[in-house]
Amino acid sequence: MAHAYDPPMPDYRIDGFEAATEQIEDDFSAVTLSDDLFVPLSEHHTTDGRGSYLLLHDRSAIWDVPGTAEYVTLHITRDVEQRTFGFASERHPIVPLAQNWLIRRGCPKEATEVSNLHGPRPADALTARLEDLLRTNPGDRYKTLDHYTDNPCSRDFGVEVCALVYDNHPDSAATPYRLFLEETSRNLHTYTVREGVFASAEEADTWVGERDSPLPLAPDPPGAVGRRAAAARARSTVTGHGLAVAPAPVSPPRSAGGPAPTRCREGAR
Repeated sequence: MAHAYDPPMPDYRIDGFEAATEQIEDDFSAVTLSDDLFVPLSEHHTTDGRGSYLLLHDRSAIWDVPGTAEYVTLHITRDVEQRTFGFASERHPIVPLAQNWLIRRGCPKEATEVSNLHGPRPADALTARLEDLLRTNPGDRYKTLDHYTDNPCSRDFGVEVCALVYDNHPDSAATPYRLFLEETSRNLHTYTVREGVFASAEEADTWVGERDSPLPLAPDPPGAVGRRAAAARARSTVTGHGLAVAPAPVSPPRSAGGPAPTRCREGAR
């Protein structure tokens, strides 16, 4: 996601602390090597000073291996008596999966809410509902198998993220492979999330590669507004900022026939 402002630095709160081991020190330095390009999206610090939870957008990911996930989570733990710290960290393709990681490690759900006012917003109610499902992941329903972030750094395309998960819910037994497709608009103001269903990982890979048919949408849960209807109603959806947004696409967003968009190499974000 692009940001046209100078964000604050992440607040690790480790001044006066040392890494508990040399390995932790090396690992922490590696994870935070480009933290001048980190955009803090949410931070939570426990009242006893022993823990911090951070959700960050890594703008340097565009220079990494193609497809690299752009969100980083950190869980910092401190021994306030010994004045040492440890940490755990992971990369995630989309924000709800990052939030779920933090929640599972003890961060209050409400503390993971994105506070960055300069980022894009969900385009419709269906996007918000699917994100909440991934964020809470009830009963460890979803297991992430693979993901790919396509950020061409071009005004001709928005950012697209594919996250392939395995759905353990009994109702999904026939099509347990779910492709969550996040598409951010070219102006980076809004984004949509849609859930596609597939009988195998190979089918999902084929769809991503060919894009010769609409994304096969997941069936609606009992009592829910139809996903296709919700997508159509996006014409009249109003965001929290009072802005009407365009209808969310449910057909292939990009053509696979042409060359892949060139990834930017400097200063595009």
